[in-house]
Amino acid sequence: MITSNVSTSALGWTGIAVGVIAILAVVFLTLMATVNSSFGKVNDVFNSLIGISSVILAWMLFAEHQVRSPLMSQVGLALAVLGMVFTIIGSILIIYSYTDFVLAGWYTGIGNALIGLWLAAICYTLLSGDVLPRSLIIFGIVAGAFMAVGLIGIFGILAGIDNMKMPWYLYISFFGYLGTYILYPIWAIRLGLFLLSK
Repeated sequence: MITSNVSTSALGWTGIAVGVIAILAVVFLTLMATVNSSFGKVNDVFNSLIGISSVILAWMLFAEHQVRSPLMSQVGLALAVLGMVFTIIGSILIIYSYTDFVLAGWYTGIGNALIGLWLAAICYTLLSGDVLPRSLIIFGIVAGAFMAVGLIGIFGILAGIDNMKMPWYLYISFFGYLGTYILYPIWAIRLGLFLLSK
C-alpha cells in the first residue's frame, strides 16, 4: 500500500487526470497542425496543465518517496515544481507572443525534462519495494529518461534560438516530447488504474 497523505483513490484519479491532460495536449497540437492554428493556444494551455498536474501528483506521492529516500524526495519535488514553472513560462511566452514557438518550446521542454527527472527519481526509489508493479516502475524510469532529453534545450535558450535553423544536436531535445506526450501519459494512466484497482 502506498504511504500517502491522501486516499489511494484520489491518487489514482490524479494519475489518470495527468495522463488525460497530456493526451489532450497532443490532440490540440494535432488539431493545430491539421485543422486550424488557433488550437495551438489551447495546446499551450494544456502544456502548462501538464506541469501543474504533475506537481500535484508529485506532492501526493511525496510521502511514499520520502519514506524511501528523504533527500531524493525533496530534490525530486523541487525538480517537479521548477519544471512546472518552466512549462508555465513556455506557455506564457508563446500565448502572449513574446517569442515564437521554438524558443517557448525550449522552456516547455526543459520543464517537462525536470518533471521527467522527478519521475525517474521516484520510480528508481520504488525499485526496492513492492508498492507498484515492477513493469510500471521500469516504464516510469524509461519515460522519465526520455523526458529528460529535453534538457538539451538549455543550449537553445542560451543561444536565443527562435527558429528551426539550429545546430543538429538541438533537434535531439525534441525526443523529450516523445516522453511527455506518449510515454508519460501511459505511465500516469497505468498508475491511476492500478491504484484504483486496489
